[in-house]
Parts: sequence; structure tokens; C-alpha cells
Amino acid sequence: MFETTIVEKEKVKMKNPILIEGLPGIGLVGKIAADHMIAELKAKKVADLISPHFPHQVIMQKNGVMRMIKNRLYHVPGKKNDLLILVGDVQAVTSEAQYEVTGKMLDYVEKKGVKLIITLGGYGTGRVHQTPRIFGIVSHKPLVEKYKKYGIIFGESKGSIIGAAGLLLGLGKVRGLQGICIMGETHGGFVDPKSAQGVLESLCKILEIKVDTKKLDQRAKESEQFAKKMEKEALAAKGLSPTEHGKHDLSYIR
Repeated sequence: MFETTIVEKEKVKMKNPILIEGLPGIGLVGKIAADHMIAELKAKKVADLISPHFPHQVIMQKNGVMRMIKNRLYHVPGKKNDLLILVGDVQAVTSEAQYEVTGKMLDYVEKKGVKLIITLGGYGTGRVHQTPRIFGIVSHKPLVEKYKKYGIIFGESKGSIIGAAGLLLGLGKVRGLQGICIMGETHGGFVDPKSAQGVLESLCKILEIKVDTKKLDQRAKESEQFAKKMEKEALAAKGLSPTEHGKHDLSYIR
């Protein structure tokens, strides 16, 4: 395999679908929120995304069977809009790889009729926040007023959005798609379920749905354990020791 491939598990006709992205990133904020959403809404997996741009390893499972490192797409039917939720083990680890993987993802979701992309992530501040603020950035200026009413703060976040959370919006805009990135304030140095809860609550307001967040802390712990394992194996694959971690950017793996 020399390029990213999306393996469709089941063909589903979708009604005005919205793409929700929650891949690993700062504080695992987006991943925790999206994984929890999938579990609580009993979403059905419709496709796997595998790529030569992901770490060259497979995962050994407790049942004795291996599985590929991958991203996954889940479907949730809705009254007004169906949801396509993108989650996964890792992100691509180079700029060129991110563009290739994101391009293949956009090809797929456009065919499904997606016109709006919502990406989820953490906004690292290096500080602990008792009540994390929720920041937003949009693809088109008119969307600022549309989403302000949900308590999302615009114009105060600075810097850049690295990885799928930003590139899906950027390349999506080139294709004529609208998008918003919802970011929860987080320290950035550890898993943050509180920030994930704030992001998820804002997302639910936008989508006009309800998701129980009682089990979110437990899912955050599970995500952290898996992320640590992936990080350790990624370092080993590069011939690095855990003590060298701080010298290398593994934010896409986390």
C-alpha cells in the first residue's frame, strides 16, 4: 500500500451529514469527546482509514488477534442531520502525510454529502483551568455570529491549529465546505476530561442533541492508557528512549 485507503464496512445513505473530527491531540480533548459521543449515541462503524503514513506497527489485542493502526468513521442517524464521527489511534506524522490523509478523507465525506465540518481539540495554555473556556475558529466570517450564541469565544485564541483539526477546515474551505473548530482550554501536558466535557457540551448545543457525560472520566482514563502505550511504541519504533520524549513532537501520536 502506497497511499491512504478508506475501507467501507457498510454503505449507508446519509441525510445532510455533518463530519465531526476527534483525533488524538493536545490533552486528548477532541478524542475523549468524540469517543464518548460514539459510545453514548451507539454509533455504528461504517469505514476504516488505513495509511502508510501511520506508524509501521500493528496492535496486539487481548483476544490474541492483531489489528491495524487506523482511523475510523462512525454513523449516527439524526432528525435534521446525520453525523459522521471521525476518531482513531493516531494522526499522520509529517506535513505531506497530513495533506494526503486529509485529502482522502475529504474525498470520502464529500461523496457522502458533507457540507459542514466540526473539529474538536484542546487549546494548550500551560495552566490548569477549573472552568475551561471554549474557543472557536471558523472557515468563513459569517459563521462567527452563528456560533457565538452557544457560548463559544472567538478572536481570543492565538497561534495555529496543527493536524487534522485545522487542515480539515483549511482544505475543506478550498473545496467550498464550511467548518468550525471547537477548542477547550487545557494545560496541554496531561489528559483533560473536564475540557473535553466543555467541548462536548458546546457541540451538543450546536447539534441540538443530548449526550450523558457521567462516564466521561472513565473513558478519559482508558484513552490515557492507550495513548501512553502508543507513545512508547512509537518512540521505540524510532529508536528513541522515553527520556528523549521531550525533544521530539509526538502530539500527533498523543
